Amino acid sequence: MTKHRKRVSTGSPYEPIVGISRAVQAGKIIAVTGTAPLDADGRTVGVGDPAAQARRCLEIIRDALGELGASLHHVYRTRTLLTRIDDWEAVARVHGEFFRDIRPANTIMEVSRFVDPEWLVEFEADAILDD
Repeated sequence: MTKHRKRVSTGSPYEPIVGISRAVQAGKIIAVTGTAPLDADGRTVGVGDPAAQARRCLEIIRDALGELGASLHHVYRTRTLLTRIDDWEAVARVHGEFFRDIRPANTIMEVSRFVDPEWLVEFEADAILDD
């Protein structure tokens, strides 16, 4: 069964350590793992700026979906994880920039921390390919 799955790696230093892919497609379903605000060298983007971090996370998700022949328009659910719930509005506005016309189901929640204390936000996304 796993031979029919497609996987995308974005080169995150955490992917081989944890044993994950950025995105996995199984049939019409695509799951994008928790996505942190990292640049191509694995450094945190927008330290201290939740909106900049949100933008970077969503760019990574958009690009991973693109590698599987999908787009943000295929996303039906996102999850927003914040270390400071008071950042919700700044992060939600960025989410709105990417998803204003798509309007997926979304949950915003506060978590106690991420692997890297510089990260203020992570996103997850689920997508389904249309017929």
